[in-house]
Amino acid sequence: MTEWFRRKTANITTFNKKDIEEGKWQKCSNCGEVLFTGTLIKKYYICSNCNYHLRMPSYLYKSLLLDNIDEEIGSELVSKDILNFSGKKKYSDQILKARELTSNNDAIRVYAATVYDQKCVVGIMNFAFIGGSLGSVVGQKISLGIDYASQNNLPLIIVCSSGGARMQEGVISLMQLAKISTRLAQFSKKKGLFISILTDPTTGGVTASYAMQADIIISEPNALIGFAGARVIKQTIGQDLPEGFQRSEFLLKKGFIDSIISRSDMKKSVYDIMKFFKGND
Repeated sequence: MTEWFRRKTANITTFNKKDIEEGKWQKCSNCGEVLFTGTLIKKYYICSNCNYHLRMPSYLYKSLLLDNIDEEIGSELVSKDILNFSGKKKYSDQILKARELTSNNDAIRVYAATVYDQKCVVGIMNFAFIGGSLGSVVGQKISLGIDYASQNNLPLIIVCSSGGARMQEGVISLMQLAKISTRLAQFSKKKGLFISILTDPTTGGVTASYAMQADIIISEPNALIGFAGARVIKQTIGQDLPEGFQRSEFLLKKGFIDSIISRSDMKKSVYDIMKFFKGND
């Protein structure tokens, strides 16, 4: 956007506000540039002005990474209100609303697919579905994906985006952490390759389990990654936290992740990793 255009449109706030509300435009949260949504989709939500990675809708990761989809694993599974949970909103109503909003049955979709010519199993989490929270269906889908990858000797890739365990399912949600971790341990013993891609945000029990159990842990730039919130940690330890705490760049310096890769390079990088390990079986 040119400086001339900025000056000319500086006072047209109602037009910009309406279009932003309707989703036609979006402001970059880093530089403030007003970006056309159509362009953002084509560029996979990378700001054309400063290259900042905005939070991207989950469905775009499918086109970002995958060339062909052989089948979707566990597509028929749907969450139920097992505990008859009721807070400010009924859990059953939350599930229905989330399904309507996202057109997904739950917070992850798992595919048997190909990246270029490399067959693999790919799970893509959806933060728009109740905060990408880990419930019984998410746990079962990931477990089925691990089993499929193990049986067919395929790499496993999970694009993580989550607020953590699904509190509406109580201990049933927490059990998924152990179930998935056990499956991953068995997968690792069979020399299966697991690549974790951390996006903004990856937090809570997902970070404390499978997101950080991969053979190769990749992150997008500036992704929020952590277990507890920064405010909770600060109150607990009674100390100020370092600048950039829980961002991918900080975690890379501390050795918690292996690499930070831009979305524009993500597909090729994931493919190269799979080909490298396949050549060293």
